[in-house]
Order: sequence, then C-alpha cells, then structure tokens
Amino acid sequence: MWRSRPPDPAEVAGLKAIRRRFDIRPLVVHVNYLVNLASADETIRQRSILTLRGEFERAASIGAEYLVVHPGSAKGRGIEEAIAAIAEGIGESARGSTGVSLLLENTAGCGSSVGSRFEELRAIREAASSISDAPIGYCLDTCHLLAAGFDITTPAGLRDTLRQAEATLGLEHVRVIHANDSKTPLGSRVDRHARIGQGHIGLEPFRRLLALRELRRMTFISETPVERDGDERRNMRRLRSLAPVNSTKARAISRADARVC
Repeated sequence: MWRSRPPDPAEVAGLKAIRRRFDIRPLVVHVNYLVNLASADETIRQRSILTLRGEFERAASIGAEYLVVHPGSAKGRGIEEAIAAIAEGIGESARGSTGVSLLLENTAGCGSSVGSRFEELRAIREAASSISDAPIGYCLDTCHLLAAGFDITTPAGLRDTLRQAEATLGLEHVRVIHANDSKTPLGSRVDRHARIGQGHIGLEPFRRLLALRELRRMTFISETPVERDGDERRNMRRLRSLAPVNSTKARAISRADARVC
C-alpha cells in the first residue's frame, strides 16, 4: 500500500541490537513494489516519488546501507522517455538523502518492465547520478537474469554474463546479488522465484556463482518462497553449503534470517 509510518524508536533499537548480535551487514531494504518511476500516469508517478523519498528517510533512520528498487514499467512510454522519467524521479526522491545508496535491480523483462537489459540499467544510472544526492549502484537477481535470457546455468554462460556485466555496468558497482532459483526457464521473461536447487537454475550454477572471486565482496540475499515451515532455514543452509569453505567474504544473508532469529 502507499500509506506508511515512521519506524517506532523501540523497534529501531531492537533491530540494531539484532544486527549487532547476528552480524547482519549490510542492511538492505527492498523498496515498496508499488513504486513505478516510469509510469505514464502522473498521479502514480508522483506517488512513487513520494514513496521512494519516504523509503530513503526510513532506511536512513534504521541505519540501512542500501535501498533496492525495480526501475518500473514503461507502459505508455518509449524506452528512452521511460529511462529519463526514472532518472528524474530518482533525483527528486533522493534529494537531501545521506548514508543510503540506491541499487537498481535487473528485471525478468515481463511486459513493459525496464531493466532486463544491462544497457537500460546503465542508462538510468548515468542519467540519475548527476542529479541524485544518493550514490547509485546495482543489484543483480539470478532468477531475473535467467528469465531475461542470460544463461547462467553453464560455466560458459555464467562467464559470458559476467563479462557483459563488467563491460556494461562495471562489477564494482554491483553491491548485492539476489540468489534465487527460477520456476520458469531461460528466456521466459516471467519472474517466479524457486528455492535453491529446485528450479531451472539448479545447484551447480549456484556453487559456481558463489565460488567466483569477482563476487566475493558482494552480499548474497535469498528471496525464495516459503512453501513449508522452515523453508527459510533450509534454503539458507543449502546456499551456505555451496559456498567455498575457505571463503570469509562469501556471505549469504536471508531477509528471513532476522525474522526467524
């Protein structure tokens, strides 16, 4: 829903205590899914700008490092006009923001969604960086990559995807990886997350992904569905079991972990 409220000070203090206890860092907040900075409907676009501004304020108040946002849907606009609208919306929303970086998430490419192509994400970042008070980077979602046509299931396909990401986005700007399997196949352009190893990506591609030295500094977050009690813990145990034993930097953090704890 569009309506929101400031975080309760007691809840903020409790969250900070949990972060210290379980070493949850960085703290990554996903923006309200209603936000669509590309909307051709000016009422929705203005609501989106105000909502994103509120997300920046709340994220700062709880000490979060990153906000992840979907670029939006270009329905009713051309792609260049949509990218300009998104960039301008980010600039307005982030005015005066301090301490929180915005991460643009790649999309599966369903319908008129913007951001399934790396070039679109880069164009948004380039246009917004000069007018945004918040630093801007990227979040890459494995389910969305596969659905958008990036074959990350094979060693060669994964390497090719990383080469494209490096050449177009710059891996130094990718801060977070959403580690999700996919219920739909390569190129489906449908965003349906699955538990690790139980979708069209499978276990071995995640083992290879977690072993890549280029990604060791990044935070991996699981957004997999909860279909049975305990799925959050089982999913995280599986991801951690696939990470290199001798790696101290490859960290997998679930949004559900803090809730379970």
